[in-house]
Amino acid sequence: MFAQTIVNGLLLGGVYGLATIGFSMVWGVMGIINLAHGAYIMIGAYIALLAYNILGIDPFVSIPLAMAVLFIIGFVIQRFILNSVLKTGLLLSLALTFGLNLILVDIFVAGFSSDLRSVRTSYSSDAYEIGGVLIPSVRLAACLLALLLALGFHFFLSRTRYGQAILSTALDREIAQIMGINPTLTYALTAGAGAALAGAAGCMAAMLFPVSPQLGNFFISPIFVITVLGGIGALGGSILAGFIFGLVQATASAVWGVGTQEIVAFVFFLVALVIRPQGIFGRKYFGENT
Repeated sequence: MFAQTIVNGLLLGGVYGLATIGFSMVWGVMGIINLAHGAYIMIGAYIALLAYNILGIDPFVSIPLAMAVLFIIGFVIQRFILNSVLKTGLLLSLALTFGLNLILVDIFVAGFSSDLRSVRTSYSSDAYEIGGVLIPSVRLAACLLALLLALGFHFFLSRTRYGQAILSTALDREIAQIMGINPTLTYALTAGAGAALAGAAGCMAAMLFPVSPQLGNFFISPIFVITVLGGIGALGGSILAGFIFGLVQATASAVWGVGTQEIVAFVFFLVALVIRPQGIFGRKYFGENT
């Protein structure tokens, strides 16, 4: 029983980690706490749902489509809306992204209602049994793909010109600008990349959770906790903290019931921050965390 709980928590933790990377990166690079990030995940889930129900496209196959659509949404919102409030302080960006989240959710409520929907593929109930422990195939595939996408994003940041521009801007915007980097464009690319990862996480979430316009609200609290626990802007920290959060949540649910999993997870979060306030991989600058 305990082994099954650990497996379930770790597999879910991989998806949590992927969902957190974009949020953490935007916070670390631009100092924006994007409360619309949950809506991005929700949109990705609906793309997977519609692609499967209408076109018969497997949810895993629809991930590139969701990432492309969400990249455009994130890029446009950052370039033409959020960039204008970067210098006004954290409070206005919080209010603005909260409003954007409400608008996006209301659009989907109007278009699809608040009904719960699900994506049921031919392999949704498949599982592997190892030593008496069942490993759901969908959760395993989602976790492994989440890790691959995180690794790919790490490669993008560390090995490509645009990734280096993001890191340079995070370290020092003024120096990056002197070196010929356009901060406005870089911020938009950062937001687009973060939204793309949220879209991928949404496609995976569509196979694990009921899909509704409120799906993003389920994710935003864990994402916030994982970001701070792993270290703001730390890619590796987001993944590791996602696994830890998923494990703690699953253990609490198995021991004390589903109603306690959020309470126990947040208590663990507070204790961890008391011990290490900067998070697991938190350092002074984002660029040092990659």
